[in-house]
Amino acid sequence: MLNSETGGSTVAVVEAYTELARRVVAGPARLGRTRLVAVDGPSGAGKSRFAARLADALAGPLGGRPPVVHTDDLLDGWDDQVTFWPRLDEGVLAPLRNGEPGGYLRYSWVRRCFLPRPVPVPVAPVLVVEGVTAARAVVRPELTLAVFVTAPASLRLARAVARDGPEILPELRRWHEGERAHFAVDGTATHADLIVDGAPTLPHDAERYYLRIP
Repeated sequence: MLNSETGGSTVAVVEAYTELARRVVAGPARLGRTRLVAVDGPSGAGKSRFAARLADALAGPLGGRPPVVHTDDLLDGWDDQVTFWPRLDEGVLAPLRNGEPGGYLRYSWVRRCFLPRPVPVPVAPVLVVEGVTAARAVVRPELTLAVFVTAPASLRLARAVARDGPEILPELRRWHEGERAHFAVDGTATHADLIVDGAPTLPHDAERYYLRIP
C-alpha cells in the first residue's frame, strides 16, 4: 500500500486494538504505578480517533476505560504548541509519579481562556496522553508505549479545515511548520514503538483494527 509520508510503496500490517491493549497492560509502569501511553503525530493525522479506540479496548482488561488527556486542552492558544509541557507535567505527570491524582484546567478555544473547573486525572493503571509532542524526548523514559500516527499533509489539512473552518488556515499553516520543526529535532517517529497509518486504504474494520507501518 502507499506510504503516508513519502508516497512510496510499503507494507502495512493489520493489528487489533485488543492485542495492543493487552500489550500495554502487560508492560511496565514507569510513571509511578501508571503505564503512560503517548499518541503523537502531526495535526489531522487521526491521533484522537486512535487514542479513543485504544482506550475503549483497554476498558476490557482494566475493568474500566482509562483516562485520556488531550494536549490541545492544555494549550494557551496557538502559540503554546510546544511550551505547554510544564502545565501537563506539574498538573498531571508529577502527581502520578508520586501515586497521587492530578488535574488540569481545560482551555476554551471559543472563550480563549482556561476554564475555572479543574479536570481530574485519577491514579489509574493506564493513562493515555494524545496530541502533538505527547511523545517528546523528555518523557520517553516514563513511557510504556509511544505511538506516532501519520497521514499525508494534504489530507491532514483538509481534515482540519473541515473540522474547524477555513478561517483557521493562517494559524494552521504556521502550526504545521512548527510541528515539522519539532519532529525533526525531537526524532519522535524514529523513537516511537509503533507507527500507525492514519489514512489507510486497505479495507479493514477500523473500529477494531489499525494499520501498523513497519
